Amino acid sequence: MIICYLGIGSNLGNRRANIKLAIQKIRLLNSIKVIKASRIMETFPVGGPDGQQKFLNAALKIGTNLAPAILLNKLKTIEKELGRRKTVRNGPRVIDLDILLYGERLIKTKKLTIPHPHMFKRGFVIKPLSEVICD
Repeated sequence: MIICYLGIGSNLGNRRANIKLAIQKIRLLNSIKVIKASRIMETFPVGGPDGQQKFLNAALKIGTNLAPAILLNKLKTIEKELGRRKTVRNGPRVIDLDILLYGERLIKTKKLTIPHPHMFKRGFVIKPLSEVICD
């Protein structure tokens, strides 16, 4: 199994319930084992339109046999199931699921960049990630 790290965020609706439901759906996926989850943390939005509600963010450490592109597709399916709709870049969203790290792989395609290109500049990613990356 490959060790991967996921970022999770929500700033619309019942943010805590959205994150918990996303984690529950990830746990139900074949070929994925959730190893550790961070605490859920409230953060200010970065970028995007003014007036957005604060986000709740978390991170997961998972093990998977899925290829990165397949994992991404499964996460995008969960986002759609939870009501995510494409709007403005960095806009408000019911749920946001990102692959932050996938083993030691470096990936750059049109649909996927790993490590996540902005994660090192965003405290809302690094803080929950640090809880699950350190054992």
